[in-house]
Amino acid sequence: MANDNQFVNQIADIDKDFPQWYTDVVIKTGLVDYGPVKGTMVIRPYGYAIWENIQRELDRRFRETGHENAYFPLLIPMSFFTKEKEHVEGFAPEVAVVTHAGGEELAEPLAIRPTSETIIGTMYSKWLQSYRDLPIKINQWCNVMRWEKTTRPFLRTSEFLWQEGHTVHATEEEALEETKNMLGVYKEFAENCLAIPVLCGRKTEKEKFAGAVATYGMEAMMHDGKSLQAGTSHYLGQNFAKAFEIKYLDKDGTQKYGYTTSWGVSTRLIGAIIMAHGDQRGLCLPPVVAPVQAVIVPIAAKKEGVLQACEELKNKLAAAGIRVKLDNSDNSPGWKFNEWEMKGVPLRIELGPRDIQAGNAVIFRRDTLSKDVYTLENIVDTVKTLLDTVQKDMLESSRKRRDGRIISASTVQELLDGVDGGNFVKAGWCGCRECEDLIKEKTAATARVFAEGETAEECIVCHKKAEHVVYFARAY
Repeated sequence: MANDNQFVNQIADIDKDFPQWYTDVVIKTGLVDYGPVKGTMVIRPYGYAIWENIQRELDRRFRETGHENAYFPLLIPMSFFTKEKEHVEGFAPEVAVVTHAGGEELAEPLAIRPTSETIIGTMYSKWLQSYRDLPIKINQWCNVMRWEKTTRPFLRTSEFLWQEGHTVHATEEEALEETKNMLGVYKEFAENCLAIPVLCGRKTEKEKFAGAVATYGMEAMMHDGKSLQAGTSHYLGQNFAKAFEIKYLDKDGTQKYGYTTSWGVSTRLIGAIIMAHGDQRGLCLPPVVAPVQAVIVPIAAKKEGVLQACEELKNKLAAAGIRVKLDNSDNSPGWKFNEWEMKGVPLRIELGPRDIQAGNAVIFRRDTLSKDVYTLENIVDTVKTLLDTVQKDMLESSRKRRDGRIISASTVQELLDGVDGGNFVKAGWCGCRECEDLIKEKTAATARVFAEGETAEECIVCHKKAEHVVYFARAY
């Protein structure tokens, strides 16, 4: 189909300048605006609606797996961060600190939470008394602050929204099961709601969360072949339990420390949707999380009966639970087509005098840029079926594109050539930090996750026996 979108010239070329394309899209589609403080963003209604849909889908999944929501304070005493050595070292460069309040200097500085393991661990130590209290499985939806030097809306900002789950268990086995189960929840959500296929696995010691025993992540391939860490789940062992005295009286009458986990995803997922599915026309949103699933555009709106028929259609679709909008503005149909394509609405329904007379409507799919004629008699079922089809087709298209860009390398040069070409690269690694650092130095690629169940003969750097096969990629 010819590219006749009049807004395309307002967006940078996606293949020539992907970073600028991204910035143009998030601003011009009304997802965000820049906040007055460097590194902050104002999430506008269209962008926040995506986040609300993400929240709704994830929150249901969390409740189904036995988690409850709670809320913990934004301000955390700095002394809490000194209790777990790795944790404080990992987050120190990003922590914003409050030193004055009420016109006076505080006796103890307060950190604005970069993450909540410390404050939640403190509360768990008060609440956990007996083995009967276990497991504790709590999630919170909140904002956090990490003072980033280089920022980009949704991907990396000083303040962002997220959820963070924190659990306590009686045994290592239970805690590890929780860690992996929640990664599985994220994977299912990413694929079935965001239409983004992800690679899941354990991260290297270098890439793990500060204070964790092990970190598991899910990595998503973006349009330019770079990886976006879309979510993480951490097995914390007893590190935080011992630091914050999270212990309980067991059945045998002895005091024991619990085993803890934490896991989270953030508004970075919106950036993932943009970069995984967007094209030269702008956004292309998966129906499950799209703020508007179908937009109705009247054709020859001034002709008698057209707006009334469009209004009736809108009410019928809305009653069936479809998020629908009727664009009855005085802009031309062509302008509306371009506007809603740029905003990524999955389906556009065109209805004019001839369509009404024939008992039909024209439906345009944003993902394939294709149009077909459908009968109005079964329009609700048709729209529901098309939305399901678009959702599934977007996932399969993304999976096919990703799988076609996963290659293997047996040398550092092959790895470099692979990431230069916009690929994820599988390679053998001996497990030593020096080889991992050299790969990053030579290729600007980092170890994303282990390729579980795969083996290689030797490390691509030192040629010693490979302990792991790792997915390497350049990352956001």
